[in-house]
Amino acid sequence: MAMPEDDIFMPHAARSRPPFGGAQARGKVIDQDGREFSDATLHPQFEGFQFDFRNASANPFDNLTREERLARLEMIAKLLDVAFIVPGTNVRYGIDGLIGLIPVVGDIITTAISLWLVREARLLGAPWHITARMLANVAVDGVIGMVPVAGDAFDVMFRANIRNVRMLRRWLDKQPRRA
Repeated sequence: MAMPEDDIFMPHAARSRPPFGGAQARGKVIDQDGREFSDATLHPQFEGFQFDFRNASANPFDNLTREERLARLEMIAKLLDVAFIVPGTNVRYGIDGLIGLIPVVGDIITTAISLWLVREARLLGAPWHITARMLANVAVDGVIGMVPVAGDAFDVMFRANIRNVRMLRRWLDKQPRRA
């Protein structure tokens, strides 16, 4: 068995990277005039810049109330399904209909956003039967939406995200308020 040329010049051990967070060997950084740079002078604007995701203030959506989360879901659903009006008509459409014009990829993107809405509903405590109906709406919207022209028209008329948020809202209104 012949050895690949890459193994001749650089053995596997030298080619592999250390595990994430491990020490990484690095040579000197030298400019075109032969001057050596230290690490501190390479990226001074990032010195002391860090993310702390354990801190609750780092995530702006972490401490939202149930009503704020529901308002966010309603806003996203309206943006996806009824944000714009066709001039001269009463037909409303959203970015779901626009992104859906991109064959296959657009429908996958809008279906992923719709699935995120279902996930948020589940995090709000929606039971399995509400979640299943929401998933059915997303599936119908995603599958029929992939049909080239008729699917885009169906996306505009079906409005799965508005249906799902309305269904979630009705279920939440029946639940007792927590203190």
